[in-house]
Amino acid sequence: MGTSSDIFELDPIYQGKGLRIGIVMSRFNKDICEGLLSACETELDRLGVAREDVLLVDVPGALEHPLALQKMAQSARYDALIAIGAVVRGDTYHFEIVSNESSRGILDVQLETGVPIANAILTVDTEEQAHVRMAEKGRDAARVAVEMANLLKRL
Repeated sequence: MGTSSDIFELDPIYQGKGLRIGIVMSRFNKDICEGLLSACETELDRLGVAREDVLLVDVPGALEHPLALQKMAQSARYDALIAIGAVVRGDTYHFEIVSNESSRGILDVQLETGVPIANAILTVDTEEQAHVRMAEKGRDAARVAVEMANLLKRL
């Protein structure tokens, strides 16, 4: 993948066997979140993550993700975490606040704890956009979590 044969490069590893994954999912916009979760679980299975090595935690909405993720990351029980949720634009400024603050909080937890977090909180203008994106975003979150967990073990 690199451009120079003189530089050693770590290729991504998508092997999930033995990895412990925590998932935090919003109850708000539940049908979208369940679609994201279904795709994520299917991909985790495909990557070899055992179901007994995955814990799912529900939270009310996107703003509650960072605190739950922080507690899970601090427990040292997880190799990677996944945030699943959906924020759909409404008629007020609330969309921007929830989108920005939840993303910032998730990034802060990741950087403070060193535990990778795949952010699969969709931020969309319409529910239709969310339905179009949820399967790929759910699969992508699983791949990101597994790849980053493996990368951090190698660094």
